Amino acid sequence: MNERTRSGADGSARPGRRAGPLLFTVFVVATAGLVYELVAGTVGSYLLGDSVVQFSLTIGIYLFAMGIGSLLSRFVERDVARRFVEVELGTALFGGFSAPLLFLAFPLVEHFGALLYGLLLVVGTLVGLEIPLLMRILRDEVDFRDLVARVLGFDYLGALFASVLFALFFVPRLGLQRTSLFFGLLNALVALLATHVLAEQIRPRVRLGLRVAALLLAAALAAGLWWAGAMQAVAEAAFYQEPIVHAERTPYQRIVLTHRGRRVRLYLDGHLQFDSHDERRYHEALVHPAMAAVRPAARRILLLGAGDGLALRELWRHPDIEQVVMVELDPAMARLARSSPWLRRLNEGSLDDPRLHLVEADAFVWLGEPARRDEPPFDVAVVDFPDPRNYALGKLYSRAFYQRLRRVLRPDGVLVVQSTSPLEARHAFWSVVRTLQAAGFHTLPYRRSVPSFGVWGYVLASPRAVPRVDPARFPPDLRTLDGPSWRAMTVFPPDMAAPRPPPPVQRLDDQALVRLYLEDWSN
Repeated sequence: MNERTRSGADGSARPGRRAGPLLFTVFVVATAGLVYELVAGTVGSYLLGDSVVQFSLTIGIYLFAMGIGSLLSRFVERDVARRFVEVELGTALFGGFSAPLLFLAFPLVEHFGALLYGLLLVVGTLVGLEIPLLMRILRDEVDFRDLVARVLGFDYLGALFASVLFALFFVPRLGLQRTSLFFGLLNALVALLATHVLAEQIRPRVRLGLRVAALLLAAALAAGLWWAGAMQAVAEAAFYQEPIVHAERTPYQRIVLTHRGRRVRLYLDGHLQFDSHDERRYHEALVHPAMAAVRPAARRILLLGAGDGLALRELWRHPDIEQVVMVELDPAMARLARSSPWLRRLNEGSLDDPRLHLVEADAFVWLGEPARRDEPPFDVAVVDFPDPRNYALGKLYSRAFYQRLRRVLRPDGVLVVQSTSPLEARHAFWSVVRTLQAAGFHTLPYRRSVPSFGVWGYVLASPRAVPRVDPARFPPDLRTLDGPSWRAMTVFPPDMAAPRPPPPVQRLDDQALVRLYLEDWSN
């Protein structure tokens, strides 16, 4: 038995005095290592789109890099304690500053994916070195038959801690930049702790240098935590190139509002949602054809998404409406629409109308609740979700979702769906049309030129027959929509017409629409 272990009454080996701090170190490095992986996957999803692809690549590359690190550990033959501290400092540096670096680089680096995955390789390799080196240090403190069990137990416990709290606490409360900086700071402090716990295994002059490096790095990471808001502002200023008047990270998305002169723009996760310069062209085309296609006048409306209140503003132009039920996933969006002077000026205080019933819920889940069967059916449903650029959004364009919508509509009710661009994403647009038809709807697709987005597409649908729009029923004070413009909107030139063969239907188990959307826009 090694001299640093102790014997129990039964003759079994007990952990040495340093085992406790070193096993705690295992817990910290495991937690931080998984957090860096989650940060990289989330940043990739935010900035590059398609969360499934980004997380699949992140997990694969990160595990591969950890394997490289584990293999490299066999070449560390001397000064294991010193090498472990150096690895911790490297992990703190590259892992801790990973999110700020990526956000700052995104608007400046042409091949951003190469930077993201290259950084992932570096951090993964360093994390892969940590546990093998720690196990070699711990073998002098813990009996061999307990070593693997204890190390892996603390490793898996740290992974559980990171995976649960990353989504529930760290990102909603700290944001991605502060989260990576915080765990980088923990790695730097672990390095500093190791210089004390393993002091006898590190030469004095080297130990002093490592402590100074750990303290300087910890100070830099702490400063990063303090100035994270300023770094975020710099990154966003470079990204949006307009003065930012509101920026907020919610559990669901990053909300950014910009303002210059009389121009206001809203971005969700970096994607433009509207530009005040031409948003009426979009929202008038979204709302009024559906309202003019239902008879008699629509009184009960379902509005899905559209938390900015602009579609709601258009709905209130129809005086016969008795109730609008708006289902919005992110309560912060509705709060902003009520409180922001820029948004209130645009939406004309539409969320203050007493006829509005606001529901904060996932629309897919809400539509499937048994309580929906006992409620009166809706005359019109307006669906204004972001484009299906990832699988989380893709479920809101699926046949199953439209079937749920059909059940809450009256038999001759009308549904309208914003459906991306029939010019830039032709196959995706017609996939939405086919999916509605597969869900039992008769459809009338149409398009509108919106300068901020290009040519944009919509689909009117009804369970009983193809909707017939009467332009005479449009409100009289519309700025961008009348009878002649409506008739032109229903005509598709050859480059926007339905492709042959027809695109596939969007299903929950095979989200072909998301792939089509990403392929179309990438081309």
